[in-house]
Amino acid sequence: MDVAGEQVDETTDESLAARAVAGDESAFETLVVRHQSRVYRLVRRLTGEDGDAQDALQETFVQVYRRLSSFRGDSRFSTWLYRVATNTALMQRRARSRRPVESLEAFTARFDDEGRHADEAAVLAVPCHIEQTIDRERLGEKVRLAVDRLPDLYREAFVLRDLDELETAQVAEILDIEPATVRQRVHRARVLLRGFLSSLAEVTR
Repeated sequence: MDVAGEQVDETTDESLAARAVAGDESAFETLVVRHQSRVYRLVRRLTGEDGDAQDALQETFVQVYRRLSSFRGDSRFSTWLYRVATNTALMQRRARSRRPVESLEAFTARFDDEGRHADEAAVLAVPCHIEQTIDRERLGEKVRLAVDRLPDLYREAFVLRDLDELETAQVAEILDIEPATVRQRVHRARVLLRGFLSSLAEVTR
């Protein structure tokens, strides 16, 4: 179909995948071009390192090419692709010998015996005003470091849901868990990050 004299590509990922399985190399190349930027952002956030992200990106599409015939179309191609990318990135991260980092668990919000926040309201409000005390560039770097320190269990759900902005149902499908579990893990990640950002603002006072 032409719009304003331009050809509109209505080829779906799923049809391209089927053509690639049948031997159409150009179809696979189209899939790579279409998704490589977003896949790179995903694996970069999961691995925390540019070099690892480049390796994970390449390995993701190698694995996709090799396993393309196993894609049955039961889910969207992008969901299947992101599942491969997530697993590849986490394997890359775990294989890397890394210096131990401080857990964010120390920044978890405190509660009293009745289940109420033990911290004062002023402390709980700090993350809402953090940009007033930390410049945006520094804040962005600190947040990236904090995400890198999240346990894998929480980081993968948080990255997919909050940073890549996928629907909870799609994240659940990618991670092969229940939507309720996705919500729980994302909530836990937010609590840890919120506590960490509160500590940053306190330091800059």
